[in-house]
Amino acid sequence: MSVRLLIWLFALCALTSPLHAEDLLVRNQDEYAQALSRISAGDTIVLADGEWPDFEMAVTGSGRAESPITVRSETPGSVVLTGQSNLRIGGEHIVVSGLVFRDGYSPTGDVIAFRLDSDTLANNSRVTQTVIDNFSKPDRNETDYWVAIYGSNNRFDHNHLEGKTNRGVTLAVRLNTAESRNNNHRIDHNYFGPRSVLGSNGGETLRIGTSHYASFDSNTIVENNVFDRTDGEVEIISVKAGGNIVRGNLFLRSRGALTLRHGDGNLIEHNVFLGHGKDHTGGIRVINRNQTVRENYMEGLRGFGFSSAMAVMNGVPNSPANRYVQVQNAQIERNTIVDSATISLGTGADEERSAPPVDSRMTANVLGGIEDQTFIEVDSDISGIERADNVIIAGELDPALADIQRVETEMHRADNGLLYPTDPALGAIGVPADLTVISLEDVGVDWYEKPAPAQLFASGREIEVAATTAALLEAVAQAEDGDVLALAPGRYQVDRTLGIDRALTFVGRTGDDGEQAVLTFSRPSLFEIQQGGNLRLQSLVIDGSASPDSVGNSVIRTGIAPIRGNFVLELESVNVRGLTVNRDFDVIYLGPSTLADRIHITNSLFEDITGTVVSAAAEADDQGRYNVEYLDIENSIFRNVRGALAEVYRGGRDESTFGPHVSIRHSILENVGEASDLSLRLHGVQETAISENLVTGSAALGITHTVGNPRTAVQRNVFTDTPEPVLTELIFPGEPRVEMRDNVFSESESQ
Repeated sequence: MSVRLLIWLFALCALTSPLHAEDLLVRNQDEYAQALSRISAGDTIVLADGEWPDFEMAVTGSGRAESPITVRSETPGSVVLTGQSNLRIGGEHIVVSGLVFRDGYSPTGDVIAFRLDSDTLANNSRVTQTVIDNFSKPDRNETDYWVAIYGSNNRFDHNHLEGKTNRGVTLAVRLNTAESRNNNHRIDHNYFGPRSVLGSNGGETLRIGTSHYASFDSNTIVENNVFDRTDGEVEIISVKAGGNIVRGNLFLRSRGALTLRHGDGNLIEHNVFLGHGKDHTGGIRVINRNQTVRENYMEGLRGFGFSSAMAVMNGVPNSPANRYVQVQNAQIERNTIVDSATISLGTGADEERSAPPVDSRMTANVLGGIEDQTFIEVDSDISGIERADNVIIAGELDPALADIQRVETEMHRADNGLLYPTDPALGAIGVPADLTVISLEDVGVDWYEKPAPAQLFASGREIEVAATTAALLEAVAQAEDGDVLALAPGRYQVDRTLGIDRALTFVGRTGDDGEQAVLTFSRPSLFEIQQGGNLRLQSLVIDGSASPDSVGNSVIRTGIAPIRGNFVLELESVNVRGLTVNRDFDVIYLGPSTLADRIHITNSLFEDITGTVVSAAAEADDQGRYNVEYLDIENSIFRNVRGALAEVYRGGRDESTFGPHVSIRHSILENVGEASDLSLRLHGVQETAISENLVTGSAALGITHTVGNPRTAVQRNVFTDTPEPVLTELIFPGEPRVEMRDNVFSESESQ
C-alpha cells in the first residue's frame, strides 16, 4: 500500500470519527459552561450528582449519528434541577439523559425545548430517562409547555412527566417554522402521569400542531406511551396536523379523548383505553378527512358527547382548516368497545356544525354498551357512514342503526387482559387476538416511582387534642399530611387563621353529657386553604359570633396567592351557625386562580348566615374558567341563609372542560336567598341534579345555560311558598334544556 493511500485513509477516518472522545465531569454551572465551549462530536458532559438550583441549561453543538454529543447525569435520577431551571437543545445529534426537574418551575415558556432559540433548532436529537415532576408555574393561569419539540427527526422517549397544574400543554410538537414540519419525530415509551383538572382550556397532555398550521403534515409518531389519570381537559391528545401515527398507547382512568381536531390523513391504531368506570373517560373523536381508526380497544368508559368511546363529529360547511372540517373518508374498522356509556355519531350538530360525515365506513366493530341504556346515539344524518359487519353485544341502539346486528355471546378475558367474544364466528370482528398492551413497567424510568392513587384523608396519625386553644394550635403546627386531629368536647376560641397546606381532618368528639367541640374565631376566617391543602371537617360546631365585622368574612377561604394544585373540602355532620356580624359572611369562599376538585357537604346544618354557603364565582372573566369541579350536597339543612345556598360560575363559550357538576339531594332549604333574589345561582354548570329536596319560603332556583350540551334535571322536589325556577338559555335557541319532572309547587296555609 502506498504512503499516499495510507494518508488518504487516515484523513477519511478523521472525518468520520473523533480522534478522542472525552467524558467531562462537571460540578457546577461554571464548569459546565467551560466544558460546553470545547465539546465536540462523541464527547460526554457528566453532571455531578446533587441539586442544581436555578440552572438554565443549554446544550448546543454538532454531533454525528455514530458519535453524538451527550449530556447525562453521573447517576440516573441523582441530578435534580430545582428553582427556576430549564433545558434548551440546539444543534445536531445531541442526547440528554438522567435529569430530574422538581421543586421549581421554568423561568421561560417551556421546561425542555428542542431549540436553543428561534434560529437554532434541534435535529436528530434525543431526550431520554428524564423526569419532570410538579414543575409548574405558581399561577395556574400562566401558560407554558413542559416539553416543546421543534426541528426534525427528534426523539423523546422513556421519560416520566407528572403533576402539571398550570395552563399549557404538557408536551407540544411545534410546527411554526418550515423546518419543523414533516418532522418525523418519535415520542415513545413515556409515562404521562396524573394531570389534575385544569378547569379551563389549555390542559391537553399532548398536542401535535396548532390551528394556525392545521393544513400542514407533521408526520409524528406517538407510540407505546401510557397516559395515566391525565384529566386536564376534554382532549388528552389533540392532533392538529396531518400525517401522524398514534399507536400502541395505553390510556388509564383518563378523562377526555384522543381527538383528531385538525389535519388530515392520521392513523390511530392498536391503542387501549381503560376507563374503570370513571366519569368522562373517553376514546377517540374523529374530525376532518381521511382519518383511519382501526383495531383500538375501549373498556369501562363513561364519557358522552365529545368524550364518547367513539365520537364522529358534524362539521362546518366549507370550514376553514382551523374550525371543524367535515368528516370525509373516515375508516373506522375492527375496534372493540365494551362496557362503555356512549358512541356518538354526528355529535356536536348545531346551526353552525351542520355538515354530517360523508364517504365514510364503519366496519367489523364489536360494540358493547351498558344494559338498558342508550349506547349508540345519532345526532345528525349518518347516511354518509357506510356500515357493514358490525355487531352489538349490549346496550340500546338509535333506530337509525337497525342494520347493526345484535348477537348473544359470552366475552372472555384473554392473556393480554382484553375481552373477546367466545363465538368463533366473530373472530374476524373487533381487535385482533395478538394486540399487545403496553404496561407501566415498559414506560418511563425504572428509578422513579409512579404515583399510586392518592388517599387524602385519614392516611396518617390520629392526634388527640385537649379542649384548649393552645393544644389545638400546637396540634395543627405538628400535624403531617393525612393526620386526623380529634378534638375533645369543649370550646376553642381561635385567635388566628389556620393555614391548611396539608391534608388534615378535624373531627369533634362528643362527651358523655352530649357536649360537642365548638370552634369560634376572632379573625375574618377560621381556615385558609393554601398550596397543598385539603380539609375535612367532621362532627364539629362552628360559631361565627366572635368574628370581627370585616368585609368578606368566611369560615373557609382560599388565600390571596394562586393555588397551583387542586384541593378537596369535605364537611360531614357539621353545624355552622351565627355568621351574622356583617351582611356578607360566607361559609366557603373560593378566590381567583383556585379550583376545588370536590366540595362535599353531607348531614350538616347551616343556620343564621348572611352570606353564601358556597361561593365559587370568582372566575367571572368569561374565559371558561371556574372554581369547583364537583359540588355535592346531600342530607343537609339550610335555614335563614340570606345569600344563596351556592353560587357557581363558568362563563364564556369554551368547550374544553367537563364541569362544573352540581348535585343537591335530600336536603331542606328554609328561608334561603332573600338577599340575592335566588336561592341557588348556577351559571354555565354542565351537569346539574337537584332532586328530592324540600324548599320552603325561599327565593327561586336560578339556572343559566351557556355553551355545550348541559345535562340538567330538577325532579321530585317540593317547593312551598317558593317561585318556580328561573331557567335561562344564553346561546341555545330553543326552550331551556332542563328536565323538570315530578316537582310539587304549593303555598302554605298561612298564605
